[in-house]
Amino acid sequence: MIARYLATAAVIVGLAMSSLACSKSNTSPSTVSSIAITGTVPAVGASSQFTATATMADGTIQDVTSTATWQSSNTSDATVSATGVVTSVSAGSVQIQATYLAVTGTDSLTIGS
Repeated sequence: MIARYLATAAVIVGLAMSSLACSKSNTSPSTVSSIAITGTVPAVGASSQFTATATMADGTIQDVTSTATWQSSNTSDATVSATGVVTSVSAGSVQIQATYLAVTGTDSLTIGS
């Protein structure tokens, strides 16, 4: 009977140790250091695909164009789609922003007439 209790206790201790070892993992998801936005300024009435690239804290680079949140500072001059397509509406200045994991990158555009 004592041997049975000791075997059960050994199994419980083993499971507890295994659980603790797994929860102390040193791996963590990379954080974003910066976002770079690139693209060609479209002429009035035209569109152009812009790209958002994230530089991660571990030095790796990721294309986040399709997962970033895009925004235009002045939709009277240019709009930007959820996938980063910028459409010029009229001549003027506008900032295009892409945000990924709470980090925002900005590109300032001057749209000619």
